[in-house]
Amino acid sequence: MVASGTFGYAEEFSAFADLKKLGAVVTKTITLKPRQGNPPPRTCETPAGMLNSIGLENPGWDVFIREKLPVLRGIGIPVILSIASEAGPQEFAELAAKADKVKDISAVELNISCPNVRGKPNLISQDSKSTYAVVKMVRKVTRKSIITKLSPNVTRITDIAEAAQDAGSDALSLINTLTGMSINPQTRKPRISMGVAGLSGPAIKPVAVRMVWEVYQKARIPIIGMGGIMNTQDALEFFIAGASAVSVGTANFINPGVSIELVAGIQKYLAVNKIKNIKELTGSLKI
Repeated sequence: MVASGTFGYAEEFSAFADLKKLGAVVTKTITLKPRQGNPPPRTCETPAGMLNSIGLENPGWDVFIREKLPVLRGIGIPVILSIASEAGPQEFAELAAKADKVKDISAVELNISCPNVRGKPNLISQDSKSTYAVVKMVRKVTRKSIITKLSPNVTRITDIAEAAQDAGSDALSLINTLTGMSINPQTRKPRISMGVAGLSGPAIKPVAVRMVWEVYQKARIPIIGMGGIMNTQDALEFFIAGASAVSVGTANFINPGVSIELVAGIQKYLAVNKIKNIKELTGSLKI
């Protein structure tokens, strides 16, 4: 699947790839009301990656339903709605309750781990009790599958994963971006207006693979692995570490057809190695 925030609302990529071949589209994160996001500059390249601090810019729930969802519906694959809150944890429940009534939304991804929201120094996903409370709140208002997106910016990610699982999450997606910074020596100012931003791309893949493996040892629910997947070999690492699915993010900016190429690459790997089902690969790491 394609990761939230890196694929727009899919329409932007329709000329570059056969979107029907994707496993699912995870939408850009939606909040209840429109958000302008953070002031520019909001992105910059780094060695083997990129920093971004978009700040959850989005048109809000009403515009999403009216203008974006009809396009996504037309693709004919599962639509996973990424949601976040700007007013407080209750907004997650409000959005999930609204999404529960929309048949074209297959699941909701709780973005409790975005590091780029102004005025929110502590993420929900950095505290197991807060994570449990939000997931539990959402579980009460929706019958749809709940995917909880975890932050790598924690001491022990397995604690957060287990809290989400115990509260009723159906799956986990990890990892979100690592916090980072880049400075222009000539101006002595950050290259991102907000200073600190989220680091993604190949540079974070070893961290992401390690965290997927750690969570796989503890969790009883499926894991969606992400973080620096650029090619088939990268994707296979996540499956072997314990992921049941993978999501591609930063690579979409470099090659808008990369996700479809990965589908073909994984199929070829399975055929060459006489593996009948991708499930046989999940968690098959040999230590």
